[in-house]
Amino acid sequence: MKPLLAIMAAVLVGCVSLSGHAYADPSAEPEGPNPSPMQEWIDNTIPAPPQFAGSEPGEALWRGVLPSPVDDPIFDTWPAGLATLAPGEIIETRDITATTAVRMATPIARATLLKYRSTSATGGPSFGTATLIVPAAEWAGPGPRPVEVNAMPINSLGTHCTPGFQLSHDLLDRPNGDFPVFLPSVWLALSKGYAVLMPDHEGPLMAYAEPNIAGHVMLDSIRAVRAFAPTEFADSRYVAVGYSGGAIAAYATAMLLDEYAPELSDSLVGAAAGGLVTDNANVAHQFNGNISSGILLTVALAVSRERPEILQHMNHLGQWVATSPLRDICGDTSGPLGVVGIPIDVAANTAGALDTPFAAKVFEQLDLTGRRSTVPLFIYHGLHDPWIPLEDAQHMYRQQCDRGVPGVFRVVGGEHLLGYVSGYPELNGWIDGRLRGEPAPNEC
Repeated sequence: MKPLLAIMAAVLVGCVSLSGHAYADPSAEPEGPNPSPMQEWIDNTIPAPPQFAGSEPGEALWRGVLPSPVDDPIFDTWPAGLATLAPGEIIETRDITATTAVRMATPIARATLLKYRSTSATGGPSFGTATLIVPAAEWAGPGPRPVEVNAMPINSLGTHCTPGFQLSHDLLDRPNGDFPVFLPSVWLALSKGYAVLMPDHEGPLMAYAEPNIAGHVMLDSIRAVRAFAPTEFADSRYVAVGYSGGAIAAYATAMLLDEYAPELSDSLVGAAAGGLVTDNANVAHQFNGNISSGILLTVALAVSRERPEILQHMNHLGQWVATSPLRDICGDTSGPLGVVGIPIDVAANTAGALDTPFAAKVFEQLDLTGRRSTVPLFIYHGLHDPWIPLEDAQHMYRQQCDRGVPGVFRVVGGEHLLGYVSGYPELNGWIDGRLRGEPAPNEC
């Protein structure tokens, strides 16, 4: 235990400045249970990071856990007057055809990075970024060129890990090892003549797995494309697709459409999600203290960026780690961090951190199962997924069926990673049907 604590405590502490984004004071949040003896020992053994010593960490800690700037204003800068803009309104665009084309296996006509107004998880003004790729090939199908809204499963904490950054910068500029793995789905869509829209669905604070910000950024990306190129895409069909962390975004797009962007109800024709988390409390308990613990700890830090009240339940060790360079890791690192099975209580200052009334409140804020999708659904899940329970996805699907939503559910071969591959052939046909305007199949 001591070597692990020494390593964590020795990690350099970073800081980040953020202008234009207000800190939400969580002081009214109720305190949790008293710390356990282990947690008392951690705080008595490891001093608070110097910038928080002798005071209650509040805004300073929140700013310290945010992702580092990437030295590109389209990602780093919070524009003035965001509140005066309508969700989806264009703030800035950049032609990124040259840097995107070298990553594509099919010719493209152009690629554009869009920055637009969006809404935070808690309803405040925010912004989003997304990449629109238009293939060189003409669209030969019915109606205007359709758009596949692809939520990549980046599962990351750092801004440089996003599709927007990766596609707008050189190949060797802070590459994300996960990113190229998922590009074949983009190539396939482009080869069919679809435009591909890739939102940075974790939002500007990189709040991985927070579904409200993900749904807002996804829906506002569609609004932005329709505003940016109305003659091409105002009347297009759009379908949202995603797997794992990207599935959260695609699912949230369907669940939040009616309340957040009802004017898009005739444009969004379906949503597909694979390896989807719907019951965060169940998954958190399943991940805690085992080989998946690195992902749980990553998600807890990421969600705290949009919901800073979580940070007041972090102990000194958690503060050191959360403000270290680990706050900028990509998804190819967060998974291996869990191999030692660190339980979340090691970073918390309340006993049984996942079972407190405060945790229950957070899980409730992340739960979208009480809503009804207003678009057809395609849900698929690996038969032997050891991380995300198949039963949770099945339960959500049955709920949506009972609410009259047309749907298809497929149990596919493999565990979580192989499920992405084995589920794709049928998913691909379902996407084609939606973007060609065919009636959605309903197996409810």
